[in-house]
Amino acid sequence: MNESPIPLSALQHYLYCPRQCALIHIERMWSENRFTAEGRLLHDNANQPMVEKRKGVRTVTAMPLENEALGIVGVADVVEFHATEQGEQPYPVEYKRGKAKTHRADEVQLCAQALCLEEMLGKPCPEGALYYGKTRRRQVVFFDDVLCALTRQVIADSRALIDSGKTPPAQYEAKRCDACSLIDDCQPKLLTHGRNVNAWLQKALKE
Repeated sequence: MNESPIPLSALQHYLYCPRQCALIHIERMWSENRFTAEGRLLHDNANQPMVEKRKGVRTVTAMPLENEALGIVGVADVVEFHATEQGEQPYPVEYKRGKAKTHRADEVQLCAQALCLEEMLGKPCPEGALYYGKTRRRQVVFFDDVLCALTRQVIADSRALIDSGKTPPAQYEAKRCDACSLIDDCQPKLLTHGRNVNAWLQKALKE
């Protein structure tokens, strides 16, 4: 096992922005904005540990997760256990604010939960679901070879970043940065501009 397991949330942070991942998991920064507040409220019900059973489905909320071999830990919003002839089939469900995204960060985080469940329970976990607050609908996610390979790669990349102890330089992208709760701490516009000025000065001195 890796000496210091990384949280599952780091995977989503890394795919959203490696600098954001470093600010949160290396520099221990956190700020809340409307988007993070909405996400926190959406998770409130799932954050209370509880077990209930109805219509052949046992539902566990706030379930601790770990994959010792991969060195990841976290807490699943909801894990449903569906009754089958072969026994209970684990089915993770992750709650997200907004709607489905064009990138695969949410899918990677859910797949990492499945990898934890498979190691913990010794049973395959072929699919799960993402529940989006804006659409109020589930999106089924199949943990195929491509998604599993991507998830393992993101785990390795996130670990390498966190273990390095180095925060990547800022690179301002309006859509991504303006929605980030850490924009005031990160200062991507200022730092990106400053880097351009330094590059210009270096070029001018050489000339």
